[in-house]
Amino acid sequence: MTGLLDGHIALITGGGSGIGRGIALAFAEHGATIIAADINLAGAAETVAMIGGNAARAEALDVTDRAACNALAAKVKAEVGNLSILVNNAGIVRRATLDTENALNDWDDTIGINVNGVFNSTYAFLDQLKVTKGRIISIGSIQSFVHLRNCVAYTTSKHAVKGFTVALANELAPHGIRVNAIGPGVIRTPVSEKLIQSPERLAQLLTHIPMGRYGTPEDIAGPAVFLASDLARYVTGHTLVSDGGYLTV
Repeated sequence: MTGLLDGHIALITGGGSGIGRGIALAFAEHGATIIAADINLAGAAETVAMIGGNAARAEALDVTDRAACNALAAKVKAEVGNLSILVNNAGIVRRATLDTENALNDWDDTIGINVNGVFNSTYAFLDQLKVTKGRIISIGSIQSFVHLRNCVAYTTSKHAVKGFTVALANELAPHGIRVNAIGPGVIRTPVSEKLIQSPERLAQLLTHIPMGRYGTPEDIAGPAVFLASDLARYVTGHTLVSDGGYLTV
């Protein structure tokens, strides 16, 4: 089934690699006009080149910069049109305990990108999404539900994404805007490469994944297409977990 997103304008933060790139490619395949926004403009440009044609563009964006988010929203409205799908994907992971020397920076950076960044992007495009009765999809994690060792800041941030999703879905439903999240499990991306390349850690993780493998960006892109499309027209406030069964163990 193709064409599920015909006529939509979609912006994906962190669209220059990993899950964000996977979602951008899938949205384009289903007919959406794509704006790949990333602090790494070169990565976003690579995503656009992979899409090809004239229905995609790359934009530089630091989601922690509220003024930059507002400026990009104004640019998108003027040059492309009112946004109808926002994917809050940009995020980082810092694995360390609170007694490390970088604990304060890790906390500030993680909350700044994973929480404040989600708010900044959403707030910047909110007026446009009201016009289009759009959809917001934020990328949470299995750590929106459980905690993995040495990830206090990350777990906190992803619990916040889940809470933000529930609260905003309730607030924006009268405007016709659906708000959902996706909770990826262990997904092979540049962020998780070191984790997956450790044979001991990978073996440990796989014992906790009933499907017996780590995920790929395509395993998140499918749920994103569903949530962005009218197939999910009665779904809001939900965090859809895609984890190979991790949370069942």
